[in-house]
Amino acid sequence: MRKGSLIVVAVLTAYLAITQVGAGAADGLLSQGGTATASSTESAAFPASNAVDGNPGTRWSSAFSDPQWLRIDLGGTATVSSIVLDWEAAYSKTFNLQISADGSTWTNLKAGVAGTGGRQTVAVAGSGRYVRLESLARATQWGVSLTEFQVYGTSGGPTIPPGAVRVAEFLADCPFSHRLPDDPIVFPNMPGASHMHSFFGSEVTNAATTVTDLVDANSNCNPSIDKSSYWIPTFSHNGVPVEPTTGVFYYLGEGVSDALIAQTQPLPFGLRIVAGNARATGPDDNTISRWSCLHAGEVGSSHDFVTCPPGSMLESYLDFPHCWDGVHLDSPDHKSHMAYPVNNACPATHPVVVPKLRQVMRYPVSGNPAGFRLASGAGYTMHGDFFNAWPVEEMARRVNDCIRVIVKCGTDGRP
Repeated sequence: MRKGSLIVVAVLTAYLAITQVGAGAADGLLSQGGTATASSTESAAFPASNAVDGNPGTRWSSAFSDPQWLRIDLGGTATVSSIVLDWEAAYSKTFNLQISADGSTWTNLKAGVAGTGGRQTVAVAGSGRYVRLESLARATQWGVSLTEFQVYGTSGGPTIPPGAVRVAEFLADCPFSHRLPDDPIVFPNMPGASHMHSFFGSEVTNAATTVTDLVDANSNCNPSIDKSSYWIPTFSHNGVPVEPTTGVFYYLGEGVSDALIAQTQPLPFGLRIVAGNARATGPDDNTISRWSCLHAGEVGSSHDFVTCPPGSMLESYLDFPHCWDGVHLDSPDHKSHMAYPVNNACPATHPVVVPKLRQVMRYPVSGNPAGFRLASGAGYTMHGDFFNAWPVEEMARRVNDCIRVIVKCGTDGRP
């Protein structure tokens, strides 16, 4: 086991919650009798195969050291919904559950799981042929030991309907909610310290907002299960605020290779991201945001406002970074924990691929842009803030069913 990969996996513990549920009635036991391999065994009396033989009187037991792993070959691609671990007295204190299509490149199903000993059921969402328990730390002086390692789900990968559009995407449609001169990321607990922002999604966001506040509040998004908050500098025309007809927030798998899209991780709960440059002094200070015209492609795009013909609308596009450092939910400058891909891959400093958030705003204005202004300044100061409050399991399902398999899904997260 590579030390570097263990460090990256271990730091993901900050955001994943564990849901203790039983296997659904429609789920089958996929692992029993499968080929099992392990990092080590205590002795020949405790082989890896004992963990999938259906006999609670036998067990696999590892060497007395950390880390250790146990891998099951399901015999073919399957969609996994839950994993049941029957621990012997020597259990794992902290472990990861992972899945792989080839037994080489692994994706976390759940990271940093706290072992309980006894019978432990963990809800997961993922597709692949191989499932692995990666024990990071033993709970006892002995190794780690399982009487049974049971993987439940259905054979085959996520169902892709005939005619599905092969674009890695799901989305949330979130209308304007309210305006405040607040920013809970850049100026937390400092009401009135910011320029005016227009908020979308959560209906309660203010300077003091926490992720718990978002979860407990109403959202105007479609789907309403998205409790996240999104905000941008308020746009005005001749000094009068003008809000977008709606805010559309696309979650995409793009900008990296297909192999890395297949390894996309869910956005961690509580993650905060800022994109764009509110302090830009000219178009060259910002190469991320762009302005264009709806149904008027001949106008082209620009970092500053453009002149849209009558009957069109002014559009704003902003792509957020989607390479995460795997550690921090925020950073002092609110940007350093995230990075953009380079050459279709995430940099080594930010190795975790997450969905790319694309913010699209359409303003009901056209014509001469001389009277257009953002609360932060000219059009090239366009920026966006995102505070993630998607339910962990729902985000994981959409990443698995839409992003990793490269399928276009709607607001319900279905093709």
